[in-house]
Amino acid sequence: MRHDQRQPHDLRPIRVQRHFTGAAPGSVLIQAGRTTVLCTASIESSLPPWKAAADPATVSGWLTAEYSMLPGSTSPRKRREREKLDGRSSEIQRLIGRSLRAAVNFQALGARTIAIDCDVLEADGGTRTLSITGGFIALCDAIASIRHELPADRLVIERSIAAVSVGVVQGTPVLDLDYIEDSTAEVDLNVVMSGTGAFIEVQGTAEGKPFSRELLNQQLDLAARGIEQLTRLQRDALGTDWPPLEQMLIC
Repeated sequence: MRHDQRQPHDLRPIRVQRHFTGAAPGSVLIQAGRTTVLCTASIESSLPPWKAAADPATVSGWLTAEYSMLPGSTSPRKRREREKLDGRSSEIQRLIGRSLRAAVNFQALGARTIAIDCDVLEADGGTRTLSITGGFIALCDAIASIRHELPADRLVIERSIAAVSVGVVQGTPVLDLDYIEDSTAEVDLNVVMSGTGAFIEVQGTAEGKPFSRELLNQQLDLAARGIEQLTRLQRDALGTDWPPLEQMLIC
């Protein structure tokens, strides 16, 4: 039993509120335990210069992401990143962008840029993975807002994406670490997967002594179990707005 009475395979209680703000076509407040992230998705009818310069016959869209922890999200207070992102924020927003780009058929999207903004309101572990999970829901709502402008015979959202943390705490593999667990973990992994079980990215490190392949496999199995639950949660949150997805066979 963990310090918050969860079993090793349990996620924290997760709450999702869509359409949290009115300005962005995709806006989701997502919470896992005390960790709270506002994810918004905006669409621009333009491309970055390096994409716009491509052959017009092969032009395709793009997705970018930004991540920030608001000053009051941690104790002690985190200073606002006014001029330059710190290394951690820069690395996390690149992860979010890479992960969510795996969901999108950019040829079908056309000459548009999707901007995913993830702002952490309260941090208690797992902010990057929760940003990806909530960011996908916001992405779906944003794409739905321009459904009438998109080709009817081509999927823009090809697969669902979710992410979760796993680790080893006091010798036991556990799912969805909060800050207390993360700060003392012997192994720390972040796993991004599609809803059909394909891996997109695995970030992991031994915080102390090296760990075995068997222990890695146990953690990846836990992550896959967590992604199944998160995918169901995403599907339930979107309801009838859940996009049609490409059917993938995972060997």
